[in-house]
Amino acid sequence: MIRLSFHGAAQTVSGSKYLLEADGTRLLIDCGLFQGLKHLRVRNWEPAGFEPSTVHAVVLTHAHIDHTGYLPRLVKQGFQGKVFCSAATKELAALLLLDSAKNQKRDAAYANRKGITKHKPALPLYDSGDARRAIKRLRAAPWSDWFSPRKPVWMRLHDAGHLLGSAMVEVEVRDRPNGKPPVRLLFSGDVGRYDAPLYFDPQPPPPCDYLICESTYGDREHAATDVLEDLKEVVSRAIHRGGVILVASFSVGRTQQLTYLLRVLIARGDIPPMPVYVDSPMAVNATDIYCNFPGQHDLAEGRPGGGGCVLVGGDVHLVTTVAESKKLNRIKGPALIISSSGMMSGGRILFHLKRRLPDPRNTVLLAGYMVPGTRGRRLQNGEPTLRIHGRDIPAHAAVEKISGLSGHAGRGELLRWLSPLPTPKRVFLTHGEPESMASLAKTLRNDRQWNVTQPNLGDSFLLDEDAPRRT
Repeated sequence: MIRLSFHGAAQTVSGSKYLLEADGTRLLIDCGLFQGLKHLRVRNWEPAGFEPSTVHAVVLTHAHIDHTGYLPRLVKQGFQGKVFCSAATKELAALLLLDSAKNQKRDAAYANRKGITKHKPALPLYDSGDARRAIKRLRAAPWSDWFSPRKPVWMRLHDAGHLLGSAMVEVEVRDRPNGKPPVRLLFSGDVGRYDAPLYFDPQPPPPCDYLICESTYGDREHAATDVLEDLKEVVSRAIHRGGVILVASFSVGRTQQLTYLLRVLIARGDIPPMPVYVDSPMAVNATDIYCNFPGQHDLAEGRPGGGGCVLVGGDVHLVTTVAESKKLNRIKGPALIISSSGMMSGGRILFHLKRRLPDPRNTVLLAGYMVPGTRGRRLQNGEPTLRIHGRDIPAHAAVEKISGLSGHAGRGELLRWLSPLPTPKRVFLTHGEPESMASLAKTLRNDRQWNVTQPNLGDSFLLDEDAPRRT
């Protein structure tokens, strides 16, 4: 019997968890947290839909918390197996899981302080001890070579182009009765973009019987722009204003792309030399990890001079301590500060905004999608003030936005990635909102005559029958 069950990322974009059962072996592909609106976040507290102690191993596609962040909870509930992933994901996941544990503790303390909890007291979903126990279970798996988390299941990882270390997971269930051929599955993970700075293009999908495919941008495209040219123009306008450029950026992935592109522009002479401050302890640690894997960097935009890691040296300054961060209040332009969080929900970016936002000579650069309701979206919408630490801060600084740094393939890029794939027996679309999933499903059914399913949370399918069926 081969069964596939969906315990996350079904009809939503987070919480990726897929349980694969084959001849007594139980494997979990991804182990992510539900994120976003409250009705999704509360699912993290509900029973997982399977008994964690019966899972033999976990395999991760990449390090983002919506794919890894439930691991400490899984360990806390009795999981005792190994967690396989690429070597880079192993290092990034350790960084992100410890930060997630810190956030869980902070959120519980906030709920207790404000009295906005039914629990007395509110407790974190897991703590740093749980995170460290999960990290000890991480094991690096090789790129492109078959390995077996537990027989009869074999797997291998292929570059998905979404993030350092991100992978699609190819699966074969072997040793089937009566000499039947292996059943082949492919879990896309998050498919990256083509020609994205710092990341190689996603590798073509290998043939499979069953495809589990993300659909985050299944109904929309990214703007067709040259991100390097866009960044050059934004920085040039900011320099003309005479102030400091403040960039709100995610610590892992986006910050490293921006740092690389800025070094390229300076090396080319497209923008004048200026200090670039990376002011986020997590971003600094993530940058160190990126530098440990130089062979996984696509440097098509150019290699900045100086040798060594392309993300450090020259005009780039890595800021770690609070004292160093406070000193940035005194710097004058032209200079650029990259800080987190990416949507301005917390972190050092808020202190820089309080200092820089009232001055029209300064520029705030939004380097990605801003979720409605966040400070980033309010700035993007042109609101005259931004509430920070209980004060309404006048928003006089110029607000700029660049596209092109999303890590997710747009609709056309997803279809491009799928184009060489022979017809699977069935395609399961996950990791998308219902509208984006439905749009991609319609295209695959109409244009390719594929059998497409959009599973709901908890749905389970038997795969080793002539007609795979929901159970």
